[in-house]
Amino acid sequence: MRILGVDDDDIALDILEAAVAADGHEMVRAANGLAALNILAHERIQLVISDWMMPGMSGIDLAHKVRDANAGPYTYFILLTSRTDKADLLKGLDAGADDFIIKPFDPMELRLRLRVGQRVLALETHRLTIFALAQLADTRDNETGNHLVRIREYSHLLAQQLADSPELNLNLSGDYPELIYLTSPLHDIGKVGIPDCVLLKPGRLDDSEFAVMKTHAYLGGQTLLVALEHFPDAAYLQMARDIAMYHHERYDGKGYPMGLAGENIPLCARIVGVADVYDALVSRRVYKQAFSHEIARSLIVEGRGTQFDPKVVDAFMANEKDFESIAVQYSDAPAVDHSSEFMERKCA
Repeated sequence: MRILGVDDDDIALDILEAAVAADGHEMVRAANGLAALNILAHERIQLVISDWMMPGMSGIDLAHKVRDANAGPYTYFILLTSRTDKADLLKGLDAGADDFIIKPFDPMELRLRLRVGQRVLALETHRLTIFALAQLADTRDNETGNHLVRIREYSHLLAQQLADSPELNLNLSGDYPELIYLTSPLHDIGKVGIPDCVLLKPGRLDDSEFAVMKTHAYLGGQTLLVALEHFPDAAYLQMARDIAMYHHERYDGKGYPMGLAGENIPLCARIVGVADVYDALVSRRVYKQAFSHEIARSLIVEGRGTQFDPKVVDAFMANEKDFESIAVQYSDAPAVDHSSEFMERKCA
């Protein structure tokens, strides 16, 4: 890693740099917070270790500035301090610090905390890679805009609502909403295998073209299955595969590609199925104008128990205002009412 060490004491920086180098990392030095911000603005730094007490800009102030910038890859932030009071530690966490090292530090402790930082940064890289892979399909269709962003936000809302409803007895793991947030953008990865003459057709698809379009679900599922076979313990790949393969299945068994029904459809696919249809309804496409939220809601409710899992529709209704807010926040065009011709195209 490239690590930024920030301290107004040169000797302290020398000691920190020696410890960082001994663990195989490169350290860039900054004597104060302003110098640190300048380095962060112009260089790729993965991790910051900053002293708490510095003249001008404290480590707390620097942490605030780093988090407020909120641009580019995540920067892991460690505060180096002699403070051990709970109130001080909470203040540091609130400012955006990820971890603390108490002065004088033990080199072995520093090494272990750096490895924690590496794991967190690796996870962030992992997330970005998955999202970039998902965008591969969407880059072929310039009408979709923020589609992937909206899908993961909608899916996370639904999963969180279901996880917080103990009366449903779904027994979802604590990380289920985060996992679906991570993997839902891969739902249409199979579209990379659909010819442009079908994928980008600006009008209604005929029966043969629609048959080709429907193969994207199977193609996406099979693509991710290959990856899953190499990493069978990767929960995110299992969920991603289920979403890609089954998000067009219907609760009544009339969907595709496998004609699964009810609880036989993985829950993650039932969730993304609702999120995907809602987004398609309220967004402009090459074949339709955007619907209003009210029309989208009525069509989702109309499909309760037939096209959609009733539990997921209920979760949607409990969060419909948040759905509308997300649609507005990440909209590609103003929503207007339009004809119901869309349902034959998206939801058949």
